[in-house]
Amino acid sequence: MNKKIKISLVINILIVVLTIFSSVIMFTGFKFMESGYKIETTPIGRFKFFTTDSNLFMGIVAFVFAIYEIKLIRGKTSEIPAKLYILKLMGSVAVGLTFVTVFGYLGIIVEGGVSQLLRNSNLFFHLIIPVLSMLNFAIFERTNKIRFRNNLYSLLPTLAYGIFYLTNVIVHIEDGKVSLEHDWYCFAQGGLWQIAIVVPLIFGVTYLISIILWRINRIKY
Repeated sequence: MNKKIKISLVINILIVVLTIFSSVIMFTGFKFMESGYKIETTPIGRFKFFTTDSNLFMGIVAFVFAIYEIKLIRGKTSEIPAKLYILKLMGSVAVGLTFVTVFGYLGIIVEGGVSQLLRNSNLFFHLIIPVLSMLNFAIFERTNKIRFRNNLYSLLPTLAYGIFYLTNVIVHIEDGKVSLEHDWYCFAQGGLWQIAIVVPLIFGVTYLISIILWRINRIKY
């Protein structure tokens, strides 16, 4: 148990460090890799992307979780609260959705493919942090404190972002169409009817990721 906690602590600290590092790169515009994929937005405008929001959320949760793990290792607490485990699941699922969206959707529609979405800060936000987060929760943070019904909490970040995104799309409809400026994920470029397909699909994928991570997390060695 102590070995897994220590490994989890190291990974959580790494997630926090990478989140901070990636955020600095993103907000300053620093590039250590050439990229043909450009996002026309301001630093603050980066928050309109689920990638940014999900990774920052994961970074905050990993930070709090690491603090509790340190207390646990030092004997200053006897357990990690169930609510924190649920938050960890929510964060892992959120970045998991980012990962799946990049490799299963954006990598197909973006010119240059997936490789263009794994440059500079996005190398960490789209790949490294999501993979570390999901593996850490599933393998090293095993718990029986999360009930099956708690998987519904994993839908909350997606729901909150979905409300924001759809509201933005609806208020910017002109002649039945929405510009890419306000529909940056191209969910309604073929017509607003696509929303009726996209919304259930995204929530379904989110819930599936949650159940998979939850199931693996409960496996006993």
